[in-house]
Amino acid sequence: MNKKSLSERDVCTKYITPAIINAGWDMLTQIREEVTLTRGRIIVRGRLHTRGKSRRADYVLFYKPNIPIAVIEVKNNRQLMSSGIQQAIQYGEMLDAPFVYSSNGDGFSEHDRTVTSGKVEREIPLDDFPSPEKLWKRYCISKGIDSATEPVVTRDYYIDDAGKSPRYYQLVAINRTVEAVATGADRILLVMATGTGKTYTAFQIIWRLWKSGVKKRILFLADRNILVDQAKINDFKPFGSAMTKIAKRNADKSYEIYLSLYQAVTGSEEEKNIYKQFSPVFFDLVVIDECHRGSAADDSAWREILNYFKSATHIGMTATPRETRDISNIHYFGDPVYTYSLKQGIDDGFLAPYKVVRIDIDKDLTGWRPEKGKADKYGREIEDRIYNQSDFDRSLVLEKRTELVAEKVSEFLKLTDRYDKSIVFCEDIDHAERMRQALVNENPDLTAENSRYVMRITGDNNIGKAELDYFIDPESCYPVIVTTSKLLTTGVDAQTCKVIVLDQRIRSMTLFKQIIGRGTRINEAFGKFYFTIMDFKKATELFADPDFDGDPVQIYEPDASDPPVPPTDQDESGVPEPDISDDEETIIDDPDMGKRTKYVVDDVEVTVVAERVQYYNKHGKLITESLKDYTRKTVKKSYRSLNDFLKQWDAAEQKRMIITELEAQGVFFESLAEEIGRELDSFDLICHVVYGQPPLTRRERVANVRKRDYFTRYGEQARAVLDALLEKYADEGIESIEDMNVLNVQPISQLGTLVEIVDLFGGRDGYVEAVGELKDQLYDIAA
Repeated sequence: MNKKSLSERDVCTKYITPAIINAGWDMLTQIREEVTLTRGRIIVRGRLHTRGKSRRADYVLFYKPNIPIAVIEVKNNRQLMSSGIQQAIQYGEMLDAPFVYSSNGDGFSEHDRTVTSGKVEREIPLDDFPSPEKLWKRYCISKGIDSATEPVVTRDYYIDDAGKSPRYYQLVAINRTVEAVATGADRILLVMATGTGKTYTAFQIIWRLWKSGVKKRILFLADRNILVDQAKINDFKPFGSAMTKIAKRNADKSYEIYLSLYQAVTGSEEEKNIYKQFSPVFFDLVVIDECHRGSAADDSAWREILNYFKSATHIGMTATPRETRDISNIHYFGDPVYTYSLKQGIDDGFLAPYKVVRIDIDKDLTGWRPEKGKADKYGREIEDRIYNQSDFDRSLVLEKRTELVAEKVSEFLKLTDRYDKSIVFCEDIDHAERMRQALVNENPDLTAENSRYVMRITGDNNIGKAELDYFIDPESCYPVIVTTSKLLTTGVDAQTCKVIVLDQRIRSMTLFKQIIGRGTRINEAFGKFYFTIMDFKKATELFADPDFDGDPVQIYEPDASDPPVPPTDQDESGVPEPDISDDEETIIDDPDMGKRTKYVVDDVEVTVVAERVQYYNKHGKLITESLKDYTRKTVKKSYRSLNDFLKQWDAAEQKRMIITELEAQGVFFESLAEEIGRELDSFDLICHVVYGQPPLTRRERVANVRKRDYFTRYGEQARAVLDALLEKYADEGIESIEDMNVLNVQPISQLGTLVEIVDLFGGRDGYVEAVGELKDQLYDIAA
């Protein structure tokens, strides 16, 4: 056997797997092959989407299930033994596995991530791969794990009947937290973006600590009923009869796992502080969900509870840690033991990317000053001053502005899908109600079909709150559009929400991230791969804040006459964020309601104004130059001259590979086609925009091919197939005819089955050759 001729998979089967097994690793419980770590970023192009390449490790070795300690990356024998080491290091860092290896079948190149001085890398013979016990011993030394803490660290995960397993980042979060508790940490912070499974992560942490016996009574604290209820019926369900929710101010001490709203155990009067019915040492673990809100402030009701149970270990979980002059998560909990950001979630394909539609209204930009003595619709004289965006819908209402926002939101949905679930964030309850009315008036047909098409869901309205479960249920059609103020900013698992409307002035990065998080969940079964943010109050200017870590794929600012659908192609310190709750006794949706005069004006016209379309490149940086200039600069990094590009295009068997590569570098083909001409294909767009060549339309290229009459070498039926492929190219472009599945699509499928059509060309190779010749004819430079 010639070892050099073996594929990478052959090297794995014949050399690597036997070497690992011979070292004592169990094939069933400790060795996993071809482990998919990420799903691949969702790439949005116009209204279409695709997934980028996922990351996959050749081997991950586990000391026990879900405790990864080593990664092996394998290359074929024509490459160096260490060729895969850098890739393996990346995977090791992702999995928090300290020992990484590369191999070509001759031996192993080891990189020890635990070494801080001395030799980090070495070569190991194929028959001397370390045993599980050797690597685990080195692992424990590096982590400070001794014989007393090892039983806690190695405690099994909960495995459900469906076989659900944690994602790689959840593994790291769970393992680091359990290790921190086992080795004596008593204040721990976990930062995980909204939609990445914080509650499931919390459950596995609690389960392992509870089952190991190191933590016997546990309190899970949240500040929204829905957070507690979702945890109880979903992720925390395996706790069964050992678990209870503290309700009706009843402190039953016969359970082990307690779920509670902090409002349910505290109050302004001493007798309402139910938590004091428990002794200060009753709980030995307190987990605080969304800890960026209450527990970060020294004088909050949350902090009173934590101080009371100060002997317990405290684990804080949040998507958005708060660091201001007066409020600090890190001061209380310490630096996060692990952070998984919104940007990482989007890059890995676990969270949905998003577009931004920015719509500026004239009065928002120029302000409005009432003429002297002007009264509002209720006869109240309006204070004489200039009112601007910060006043609108708080101290002054322009009713026509509300109607315009409702019109633009409805227009967007009419151009996309009127049943796409949408949340409209308003300034306060009054604004949310007026917006509801305006949206109802913009959609009388669908409101007539079902009165729940538009609903207001705010803390003061029980009818609206009763609709919340239906809104977040993917199976439930209604309500479709909900207006709110603060109630839906956090804790709502709205998997199918596709539109987030911001008609609320936001200057808190924490609040902004939480609101964006309402749309970041993916639900492929219901066609939710990305979402759109419609911004009417410049809230998305916070994208430019260095604290923001998840950039949009596109920002679109339509002109007044443009549709709101994109073409297919401030420091938060000193800005208090209200403590938000939906507890039946404490509703804080709009703390300023009833304290300020709000003028209502119904006779001031407003219009939409706009400036430009903006895009973000692959690095998340705003492209401020023109789309053509950006495309020219980007393409010339890979193809310096027209000749370089033509050579690569001509040599590529699959032209779409070049297109995909340029898209990955940030070339917006859909937007270029919108600007220059949708009848041009990607080849002509590049040649024209980047190299100044006169373009040919797809139809013109097809006509040139037909003039040459090169089909004559084929039989009549084969010519009919090639002619149909030309038509397909003229309609859709080169990518459509490079996929053999095009033969299953009408009208080509009317010419025969895939097998029958391929046989017309003498088999698969003959068909591929014919399509290759067809592409050569289409892109004949002399044409």
